Amino acid sequence: MSKLFVDNSITINAPATKVWDVLTISEYNADWAKEFSSGGPQFHLESNWELGSPVLWKGQDGTVIVEGNVTAVEKNKIIRFTVFDVRSAERPAVTEEDGITFQLLEGNGKTTLHILQGDFSAMTDGEKYRDMSADIWDKVLPKVKEMAEQAN
Repeated sequence: MSKLFVDNSITINAPATKVWDVLTISEYNADWAKEFSSGGPQFHLESNWELGSPVLWKGQDGTVIVEGNVTAVEKNKIIRFTVFDVRSAERPAVTEEDGITFQLLEGNGKTTLHILQGDFSAMTDGEKYRDMSADIWDKVLPKVKEMAEQAN
């Protein structure tokens, strides 16, 4: 089966440092992460964003909903982390490219944020989950853009 990834980008009128903050600081990511809840409990991401450190998607009550680990990081340039729904018994093996990757490319006062999420082909109904995630990122990326540009 071929690999299934969400692959999307947006250009943001702000420096990479501002975009990085919106992605990694819990107070900011709680605002865009709510798009993933689909009407369920709101949550935010917690991590120190160092290589190998945990990334926890926590609900308002502190319950961990999704967990993973940072697998690549270069501040203001790239961060990759795995994602596992703790409610799911299914934990497919992951490769180096799996999880969520944020890549930031800065130039001329603007930052291109590239998101890559997957590989969904390792999951049962992977195509369905990839499509659902793509729809969510179509809402998240403009929100990240708006937040970073306001902070600029």
